Amino acid sequence: MAAMVNQFKGLNARDPGAWPAAPKALLLLLLFGAVLAGGYFLDWQTQLEELEAGRQQEAKLKEEYVNKKRQAVNLEMYRQQAREIESSFGVLLKQLPNKSQMEALLVDVNQAGLGRGLQFELFKPAPSETVKEFYAELPISVKVTGNYHDMGAFASDVAQLSRIVTLNDLQLQVSPTGTLIMDSTAKTFRYLDDEELAAQRKKAKEAKAAHK
Repeated sequence: MAAMVNQFKGLNARDPGAWPAAPKALLLLLLFGAVLAGGYFLDWQTQLEELEAGRQQEAKLKEEYVNKKRQAVNLEMYRQQAREIESSFGVLLKQLPNKSQMEALLVDVNQAGLGRGLQFELFKPAPSETVKEFYAELPISVKVTGNYHDMGAFASDVAQLSRIVTLNDLQLQVSPTGTLIMDSTAKTFRYLDDEELAAQRKKAKEAKAAHK
């Protein structure tokens, strides 16, 4: 060990060729390490990063391929589901009256209450409809008096109408005479005709353009 240490003493930095074997070996090792480090930072690092990015892109493409292959295999099932959804939507749409049938629907709701012996203190449709994407909603303020059993039967009758009607925001209280008073908002719905649908699409398109 002492002999090894002595080889590093008195080295002439201007004449490395005259150095003993151990200092030469160490110098070569340091130069080799410097070359590797320089190559990594100047060239190999970029190549390694590109290689890693390529691997990630490859994994992403493989995943997309698997997903698309799965969709292709199940394409007929998806088509069948789409047909079923379209059919179900058509059935629900038929439960919505058109504009000309709304008056008859309001009469049906009123008759459902009278048929159960309820007294209407208020039956007031809103002055205007709330128009949605493909249907319009009309709230009706309803206030009736009667007994609990008849009110329950009325709610059941409304739910079983051929057209969709919902009772919302129900509030019950007892009158001074002992009868029940029910306040609620009945909502009826109708589908939009072709002209109204076109107007809705135009409105949505204009709103989308305005936000760009």
